[in-house]
Amino acid sequence: MKEFLKRKNIEISVKRYLIDALGAMAQGLFCSLLIGTIINTIGTQFGIGFLTTTVATVGDAEYTVGGLASAMSGPAMAIAIGYALQAPPLVLFSLSTVGFASNALGKAGGPLAVLFIAIISAEIGKAVSKETKIDILITPLATIAVGVGLSAWWAPALGKAASSVGTLIMWATTKQPFIMGILVSVIVGIALTLPISSAAICAALSLTGLAGGAAVAGCCAQMVGFAVMSFKENKWGGLISQGIGTSMLQMPNIIKNPRIWISPILCSAITGPLATCLFKLEMNGTPVSSGMGTCGFVGQIGVYTGWLNDIAAGTKTAITTMDWAGLILICFVLPAVLCPLFNTVARQLNWVHDGDLKLD
Repeated sequence: MKEFLKRKNIEISVKRYLIDALGAMAQGLFCSLLIGTIINTIGTQFGIGFLTTTVATVGDAEYTVGGLASAMSGPAMAIAIGYALQAPPLVLFSLSTVGFASNALGKAGGPLAVLFIAIISAEIGKAVSKETKIDILITPLATIAVGVGLSAWWAPALGKAASSVGTLIMWATTKQPFIMGILVSVIVGIALTLPISSAAICAALSLTGLAGGAAVAGCCAQMVGFAVMSFKENKWGGLISQGIGTSMLQMPNIIKNPRIWISPILCSAITGPLATCLFKLEMNGTPVSSGMGTCGFVGQIGVYTGWLNDIAAGTKTAITTMDWAGLILICFVLPAVLCPLFNTVARQLNWVHDGDLKLD
């Protein structure tokens, strides 16, 4: 069995399934749902007719360019997962059907259903790939049959479970905004810097509202915090790569000296409750935006999109000065001030030294 799994490149490990696959799923979400949302927002705000006009009608559903991109989130996630698992072409292409089925049947918690079902379908597909002379029939049939079958069996329950957990977190945040503001901000921020996907986690849990705002705060504390407090070592390249790229670049340095992580974590513990209690910062855009922070300014675009959604729904009258002040302070100003301040204290305590934050 070990020889067979090795020959088929099937590696049953936490890294393969919860780091590689989860990270790839987030990229699939970014290239479909998130990009679609950004396209729709740009089209609406700048009055670009081509981006706001219906370009396709399927049944009774009308789609804009952005709407088409968003509708493909299930297939995009599944194919991305298959790519991370190094699936052969026939398996990879067959996962488009699997992703569509699991995401649709999983409803609000669809991304979690896609993660589990796409992994199993991809591995089954890899196992049967090139084992027969009619591989072009057997491999797609096996991959799709397993994927659609599991989607019908598991996806509704997985989706409901993920949605329920997300709803519980959001409910708890509204009831205890201070405590939950700290917890959500710190945990999601840490997930952002770890080699897993905070964006995929937020998407799987459908994390929006005040909890989504706290998640944005935690992600920004890590990204902007590391970018600014390591400016001496990494200059402008480091500022950009971490500030609008990812704080995950600091993981090798964190492994060498975990104490460099103290400052961003403390910052997130402060900005999280400020976001929930003082500024009432809510993420009512796409849930995946909650876990993106300042990466391509997706978190901020998500918050802004949420404001527009609330205005359209009649639950918000207008975007206020307080809204803009909260977004700018929580996402940029406070992390840029607090993290270097905490890092200065850490240096005085001899916990952090010159070169500890230097990127390779």
